[in-house]
Parts: sequence; structure tokens; C-alpha cells
Amino acid sequence: MKTNIQYRFALPEDAGKLSVLFKQVYIHTYALDGVSDEFANFVNKRFSVAYLENSIRSEPNHIWVATYKNNLIGVAEISEQSTCPIRNIPEAELSKLYVLHHFKGMGVGHTLLQKAEQTLQEKNHDSLWLVVWEENPHAIAFYERQGYQTLGQTPFPMETNTYVNRVMRKGR
Repeated sequence: MKTNIQYRFALPEDAGKLSVLFKQVYIHTYALDGVSDEFANFVNKRFSVAYLENSIRSEPNHIWVATYKNNLIGVAEISEQSTCPIRNIPEAELSKLYVLHHFKGMGVGHTLLQKAEQTLQEKNHDSLWLVVWEENPHAIAFYERQGYQTLGQTPFPMETNTYVNRVMRKGR
């Protein structure tokens, strides 16, 4: 078991490594039929170094990273004011929780989630919502173990395809 995993907020200089981590986990999780044009377009735009660097600079302390030997192994991204598609009200959102495959089962995701929840509690948020792909039973089970409950479903449109995500929430 790998020890000495550390947790901290992302820095602008992490953007290059974050881009690779996001892309790797996203492709491993979602590209079950391979990488299509629309999939590549989405991944390259949403996880570009410039996009991530700008995001970190414009909203510091919203991305937690886990590191091992100073290398990124996991990430949790929160948004304080996002509209839950089921409740249709502004609430804090866990927009990403990704852990590299080699580090799964070591408590990294659990700790990142705790850090995200604690950060939001310190800012007086008493609930957190997220979306998870319906075809990702491991992630759904993980969130259920952490006390999240399903509220319903929401579509996730790309260019020509739409995917079904489950909306889950924890809190009052």
C-alpha cells in the first residue's frame, strides 16, 4: 500500500498535470466504445491546460488534489453556486472526483470527498450535489456509501449524443 499521500489545493502550475489526470480518468471511465470525435472535442476543450489554469486562478481553493511523491493522483473540484438540475436551486456541487486507477481502493477518493465537504461546510454550505454517469455502478455505490441519495436523472449532451447521469445529493 502506498503511504504518504498528501492533500492540498491545486495551484496554477498544476494545470498541465491536472489536464493529463482529468483526461486519463475520463477516458478510462467513459470511452467504453473508444474515442469518438465529439468525445475528443469535449475532453480537449474541458480539460485543456489553459482552461484549467484560468479556472484555478479565477477561483482559488475550489480544486483539491491528492499527491504521491509530488505527483498528482486524484482531484476533487467543487463549485459553490451551481444549479441542481432536479431541485432547480443554487447549491454547492461536486463537479469532479477523479482518482487514477492505480490508486483506487486506498481511500484517496474518500479523503478528497471529505476535504471538499469540509471546505464547503466552512463556507456555510449544508448540502452538496453531484452527477454520476448511470453506467458507472462503482461510483454510484461509492457515493451511496458516503451518504448520498439519488434525486433523479439528468441528460448530459455532447455534440450529437446524450448520456444519462444520476443526480445525487447529501445534506439538508
